[in-house]
Amino acid sequence: MQEIVRAVAIAALPSAPSVVEGVINFRGRIVPVADPRRRFGMPEVPLHPDQHFIVASAGPRLVALRVDRATELVTISWEAIERAADVVPAAPYVAGVARLPDGLLVIHDLERFLSLDETARLDLALQGAAGSAPGGAEATR
Repeated sequence: MQEIVRAVAIAALPSAPSVVEGVINFRGRIVPVADPRRRFGMPEVPLHPDQHFIVASAGPRLVALRVDRATELVTISWEAIERAADVVPAAPYVAGVARLPDGLLVIHDLERFLSLDETARLDLALQGAAGSAPGGAEATR
């Protein structure tokens, strides 16, 4: 993970996979915003300034995960993480589960968060957005 930032307006990204809510301008880079609620079939919540984005690398791509609240980034030792296959074998997007003093932490596998088809559709949507925006960078006003 890279950092936690306060939620900002999300620009629509036509033709993106349904789990991608749109894009934001993060320090001059167009970054897709993925909503875990959509991935896991949870009810959607309107965007609110009190929410956060967790900006992280998903393989070679930078992504922003929309979350209700995030207070800090923590480092967890490998010994504290149980493999997802041992705990939740039916959840392919989960890399592991960590036991913390105040509860459990589900660790998402960002490289598997999007399927291969969704990744290809996102790439095409981002290329289309970059080609249609003046100067290629103002798509997230």
